[in-house]
Amino acid sequence: MFYGITDITTFILGTIFIVLLPGPNSLYVMTIASRWGIATGYRGAFGIFLGDTILMILSATGVASLLQTTPALFAVFKYVGAAYLAWLGVGLLRAAFSTWRDNDMTELSTASVDDTRPFRTALVISLMNPKAILFFISFFIQFVSPGYAYPALSFMILGLIVQICSALYLTILIFGGTHLAQQLRRRRRLSAAATGGVGGLFIGFGAKLANATLG
Repeated sequence: MFYGITDITTFILGTIFIVLLPGPNSLYVMTIASRWGIATGYRGAFGIFLGDTILMILSATGVASLLQTTPALFAVFKYVGAAYLAWLGVGLLRAAFSTWRDNDMTELSTASVDDTRPFRTALVISLMNPKAILFFISFFIQFVSPGYAYPALSFMILGLIVQICSALYLTILIFGGTHLAQQLRRRRRLSAAATGGVGGLFIGFGAKLANATLG
């Protein structure tokens, strides 16, 4: 047992699998990196790191129990988060349509998602998901020994492992998105179609969150 963690190898493997699952956080970072470059991508990534850290702390301090026992609070968070994701998706679809119709790559690069505040946007995307709090507590608790005297230390180590895996994955997406943008830069309609597809995914993420339950 490592600092109260019962099976750290299984936890790491499970974390890698979970991090690789597509979601609005990773998709947002890849999108802004493909539009405005590596530095902007990392600003978005730092917003996600902070958001996930806050969610982990809330999970460890009992907020998950509050969400589980207060359905109204859970509903407020999930509907606000769903609306925000849908709003981002609609913005991407509008930009893609304008580019397809008008042959205006400048429109696509400025109107798809907000490049002026990538840190704040990524932070909001991360925080506006009450299911994430419930996930962290339900996932982490499986690997923390109930008899360990310092469970907060165990949670901190598990959280650090998640953040390291997330950082590595987002780095791959940032550089991959930048490379993809270079390939699509001269293919207007293909670029517009890709952006529209991302917009549709964001709307889908919003719909999925709106239908989420406490179960």
